[in-house]
Amino acid sequence: MILYLDSSALVKRYVVESGSPEVNEIIIEAEVVGTAIISRAEGAAAFAKAVRVGALTAEEASASLEVFRNEWLDLVRVQVTEMVVARADTLAWNHKLRGYDAVHLAAALLWQEAMGAPVTMATFDRHLWSAAKQEALLLYPADLDAVVEVWRNSSA
Repeated sequence: MILYLDSSALVKRYVVESGSPEVNEIIIEAEVVGTAIISRAEGAAAFAKAVRVGALTAEEASASLEVFRNEWLDLVRVQVTEMVVARADTLAWNHKLRGYDAVHLAAALLWQEAMGAPVTMATFDRHLWSAAKQEALLLYPADLDAVVEVWRNSSA
């Protein structure tokens, strides 16, 4: 399996939260794992936000960021080129996506075209998940609503 991680999925590898064990499992199963180069900044921003909102201590976030940075070179890093941004422009408009979500979707689609093989996109963002489904990407999780419902019931 070729696995594309958006930042919502990638961060689950480094911060223990709902979905983290499943993300780690699918990463192990994948033959190739990639993400757009913007995920590096998005990951660091997510760790910083976790400190601001009290989800992680500064020390925990710093440790997560260090592991993230150490593993960064193990990922296929899809470059954000003019072609990716042009595709993201169309996807943002057609699916009413936020900018970076459109870039992630464009990067996954163009990577799939370049590989000539199906790419599975891992995302926990409902709007991006729905857009990726409409664009005929394979998805992880296969049923995001069911996964979120399980999380909701287990924390109740």
